[in-house]
Amino acid sequence: MEWIHQIFTKSPEIALFLSLAAGYFIGQINFGKFQLGGVGGSLLAAVVISQFGVQIDSGVKSVMFAIFIYAVGYDSGPQFFNSLSRKTLREIAMAVFLAVSALVTVLICAKLFGLNKGIAAGLAGGALTQSAIIGTAGDAIARLGLPVAETKSLQSDVAIAYAVTYVFGSLGAIIVCVNILPKFMGQGLREAAVEAEKSLLGGTTARGPGQTAALPELVGRAYRVTGNNAGGVVTGTGGGAGRTVAEIELAGSDMITIERIRRAGKALEPRPDVMLQVDDVVLVVGRREVMVATAPNIGEEVADTDGISVVMQNRQGVFTRKGMNHMTIAAVRTTVDRDLRHGVFVQEIRRADQPLPILPETKLEHGDVITFYGSPQDTKRAVDAAGYELPVTNKTDFIYMGVGIVLGLLIGLIVVNVGGVPLTLGSGGGCLLAGLLFGWMRGKHPMYGVMPSAASQLMKDFGLAAFVAAVGLNSGLQAVVTVKQSGMTIFLLGVVVTVLPLILTMIFGRYVLKYNNAALLAGALTGSRSANPAFGALLDKTESAVPTVPFAITYALANVLLTLLGPLLVGLV
Repeated sequence: MEWIHQIFTKSPEIALFLSLAAGYFIGQINFGKFQLGGVGGSLLAAVVISQFGVQIDSGVKSVMFAIFIYAVGYDSGPQFFNSLSRKTLREIAMAVFLAVSALVTVLICAKLFGLNKGIAAGLAGGALTQSAIIGTAGDAIARLGLPVAETKSLQSDVAIAYAVTYVFGSLGAIIVCVNILPKFMGQGLREAAVEAEKSLLGGTTARGPGQTAALPELVGRAYRVTGNNAGGVVTGTGGGAGRTVAEIELAGSDMITIERIRRAGKALEPRPDVMLQVDDVVLVVGRREVMVATAPNIGEEVADTDGISVVMQNRQGVFTRKGMNHMTIAAVRTTVDRDLRHGVFVQEIRRADQPLPILPETKLEHGDVITFYGSPQDTKRAVDAAGYELPVTNKTDFIYMGVGIVLGLLIGLIVVNVGGVPLTLGSGGGCLLAGLLFGWMRGKHPMYGVMPSAASQLMKDFGLAAFVAAVGLNSGLQAVVTVKQSGMTIFLLGVVVTVLPLILTMIFGRYVLKYNNAALLAGALTGSRSANPAFGALLDKTESAVPTVPFAITYALANVLLTLLGPLLVGLV
């Protein structure tokens, strides 16, 4: 196989991309309901390919990990900082307790079994399925000032322990959160989810990704006007003939608008003073519950919409109107002239990338992103009145991203000596912190720092997979030796680190934090471990999106807290 070695020597990037392709193929293979995943598969593939002899420049690892960890922080930033409030103290306590219990568990294992810094950090990364620990720990090891050979050996140990413990790290979280927890709570997950839906959502059903309501809030309907209208005098009841457009709209509390009128086959401009006549066909747009109540006052619904159909548009605007900061929606509605808000409906309000309830008492703040629904001219008028339009773009703001990563790398250079032990966030922790900050600022000022979700996902997937593959290629030869010597010991310790913090946190959540619902506790627990496979299995069991409420909060916190275990373990072991 000398020819393969020659190819990899001349072009090591071939080995890198081959590891990614083979790794993601392996990661898609189902073992029952379990999949290794692309990252774990890439690491195993890289270890095998490394046996042919290949080295990847360390600069590639650094760049890939910086990109990955910044994107993680950027996506989590708004939610992370929003989570730090009195309303989410339970979730904060849950995430912190699991991170601390995991840290203590790994430290005890390291002390009892004489694990070095690399094995201990890799044990945490794999058993807790927090791949980012590989990077933050490896970066911290590089800053210890050790001889090159020792540094490389410790970094290799990180990857080895991660690979050995990762599989059960994923499987063990599923066992505890989906199988053990319901028995511990004495409540089935599906039954608990139904109960939570009723109490949390007022009897409505939560919607998961890709799900939409069969009865949408905003609808359009066509009606044929009924009633008797002779000589301007309306006789009979139950129709709109003889009423003006303005009267019909006011009867619906301005929650509906007449967008089109067709009379005798010709289009008629729906001015406020236009009086409807029998057999007019009108297009009405508005909120469904108001439409149902108003329909009898117009006429009979028809399917014939020829000549009255109109294109509606969603348009996003950033709320910056002077004199209205912290004003409630009801107050804004009263203050703004009716002609200005005519034909415009608020479809969504987001603050720091988090949705707000559209209720009369909801207060608007400058920087909120409001999605308006209506005709193009109506939504344009509303956006201009609210502040400024947020353009729809699929281009990443590389100026914002570049400055953020530079700041993160500079933070990573800071070293603080505590009791003679050098502690540093390293480039990984620094970029994570910068990503959190810049993501939060983007949520506050959405005009800047655009990073489409698809671009962010590519950065996370490719950055982490390429980094892990590079680690596997550079340390694969040593990995085989170490696994032969102490692989079973590391695996069993991984079982302990996987299961014990989860069990302790489950008990803490039940008896100290007073979680009484199994679905909510399971959601918070899987998020605290950032256990995506377990969360997927949880959603499958509950057949509900209810667990996403606590999961979203604890997951954002766990991505930060567990990632920081890397440098902490390197400094403390």
